[in-house]
Amino acid sequence: MAKLPRRDLIKGAAATAVGAALVPAIPDSATAAPTAAPSAQRCDLPGGRDFPKVGGNLGNQNYSALSRINRGNIRRLGATWVNRIEGGLTTGTNQSTAVAVDGVLYIESALGNVHAVDGVTGTTKWVYQTTRGTLTRRGVGVGGGMVFTIAGDNWLIALDQETGAVVWERQVDGYGNVEKVAVTYHDGVLHVGTNDGPRGAALAIDAGNGDVLWHFWGTPGPGEPGHETWEGESWQEGGATPWLHPAIDPELGLVYWTFGNARTSRSAQDGSTRGGQNLFANSIVALDLKTGEYRWHFQSIHHDIWDMDNTMAPVLADVRIRGRMRKLVYYGSKSGMYFVLDRRDGSAPLGIDELPVPQEPRQKTWPTQPFPRQGPWTEHQVVAQPLGTTVPGDPNRAVPNYRTGPIYSAHWDEPILTTPGHGGGADWNHQSFSHSTGLVYTGYGYVASAHSLTEASNGLRPPGEYQTGGVVAVEASSNEVRWRRRMPYSLAHGNGILTTASDLLFIGQPDGYLICLDARHGQELWRFQTGAAISSSPIMYEVDGQQYLAVYAGGTGIPYGNSAPRGDFLWAFKVGGSVAPAPAPAPPVVRRPVSGGPVEGAAVANTVVIGRTYNPTTGQYGATESTGVNGMGPTHLRVPVGTAVTFTNHAGNAGVRGATQFFEGLFDVRLAPGESFTFTFTAAGEYFFNDPGSPRSTGKIEVY
Repeated sequence: MAKLPRRDLIKGAAATAVGAALVPAIPDSATAAPTAAPSAQRCDLPGGRDFPKVGGNLGNQNYSALSRINRGNIRRLGATWVNRIEGGLTTGTNQSTAVAVDGVLYIESALGNVHAVDGVTGTTKWVYQTTRGTLTRRGVGVGGGMVFTIAGDNWLIALDQETGAVVWERQVDGYGNVEKVAVTYHDGVLHVGTNDGPRGAALAIDAGNGDVLWHFWGTPGPGEPGHETWEGESWQEGGATPWLHPAIDPELGLVYWTFGNARTSRSAQDGSTRGGQNLFANSIVALDLKTGEYRWHFQSIHHDIWDMDNTMAPVLADVRIRGRMRKLVYYGSKSGMYFVLDRRDGSAPLGIDELPVPQEPRQKTWPTQPFPRQGPWTEHQVVAQPLGTTVPGDPNRAVPNYRTGPIYSAHWDEPILTTPGHGGGADWNHQSFSHSTGLVYTGYGYVASAHSLTEASNGLRPPGEYQTGGVVAVEASSNEVRWRRRMPYSLAHGNGILTTASDLLFIGQPDGYLICLDARHGQELWRFQTGAAISSSPIMYEVDGQQYLAVYAGGTGIPYGNSAPRGDFLWAFKVGGSVAPAPAPAPPVVRRPVSGGPVEGAAVANTVVIGRTYNPTTGQYGATESTGVNGMGPTHLRVPVGTAVTFTNHAGNAGVRGATQFFEGLFDVRLAPGESFTFTFTAAGEYFFNDPGSPRSTGKIEVY
């Protein structure tokens, strides 16, 4: 492989003039035209009768050319069948998106089994029962008469498409954990990613027998492109795993992989021992489809210390910019902005600027970060609102008492609260490009995060904050927001979008509702209760002239934990369908929960001891002062309406502690060691509070 010029990689953003258009470094050998693939299949042909892969087509456009389900009949859209594929399972992690080929749907369950289901009747045709344990999966690959899935201990499995019988099994060790990533099939090759390891690689695997054809490391080793961007031996545990499926352009002969955040064994928030840009973490990399040879890259975050990797499955589209048709790739997710790149060479036709950001020398932060000239599609600063403002108010508001800062604020030991946070804007939900509207769509979340080296490995989502989100539509030709609709839930984790030629937009929510919006303006047109949280993408297909919509509702714990309803519902819909909706489950808890379960007020004399943990089993308080999230004793107190609750700064604490109630603003007190304050709760509800001396310590009074 060609060696990247050291001056471009090490100086990189620092050498780029502020305000100048960013053009990624390209080695001399990569400037030649990519090798053409023998297959002439286009990456942007929209789905029609089939929806043959996760993402719909090779460009991950999640768009259907079918139009008989439209605004005129959307109110008559109803379920035609539902299959509880695992017999009524209500547990587990379900992140798999179905695919439809020749009238059959293929879906993976929380148990790791693969199900083939008749798309017309909903009847199960066959089931592959895994023998290798449960594993989070996000979608099968289908091609060459086989269905491809993954299993525990890095096994890749090929099944007969007609019967589900095992054709071959291969263990793919040595490249990172083969997990989560949807399998992508193209032209006899499987493109398989890895995740959550000290080092990960993108893999090309022979679909006929499981042989590894080539690999590309996210953290390059000695002699490989980008190795110079890692300090010392930090590349060996640098992360940068490709945990979302790629996009493929057969005409250009390129495959586009996105690589995850940089890390060390200690923390994703600690950059102190891995100086440099840390390629190819937080990057999109174009590779030769046949050989895996590096062609170009773009790094969206240099030297990431926020777990803000933009690992969306990239979206490819041919779009006219300033009168010229451009072959583009849309990239960017967690940072809440799209980087629009020419997919031939990685140049930026709409402009990307390297701008200075806050610095922390101990973190070896990079002096600049790239920003598209059009700006982000969500906020880049949490909003500090006065206590007592209307609830729920601005979902992007900051929990009180935290130090706050703009995106890419540099942290050390003191937590700094920033947004979008490592769980949003968008995350691993699938984006959509509509050929009809010319817009790129994503669901996103408001889940602000506080980063520091004293927090867990990837940051603290403060207890008590609202975790909501929305849907945004961005003009593909200008990278400017066309419309944005706030929604009651975060839509960043598996809540993929499907758009159609009839200008409909479908997305599933964590409360179990599958909803339809007008793709041009964002108004809601239809909704249906599926019975479980939806952490997958809707798809559309056609059999014998009848058009169907389908979605798998199973649920996952991100970001709502066990409050998100789980299930095993595979639904199909058509105009005139008459199967009744599922009973609505309890909706997810939108506010980030406090640490620990409820304690009745009578058990602790209606008293909260600030700065101490509490063990409800023994009734004992911690012997030493606590500044962590459980540093309220107890964290969750239940009392009847009219109860006077006492807040006490433990006499053994070192200094002033206190209690700030948010967001209603009922009280805000500071207490010296041994001092107390009493407040009477006169209305039922949930009342969160934290400590102005250590805002991580958070409690809740539940008044009934």
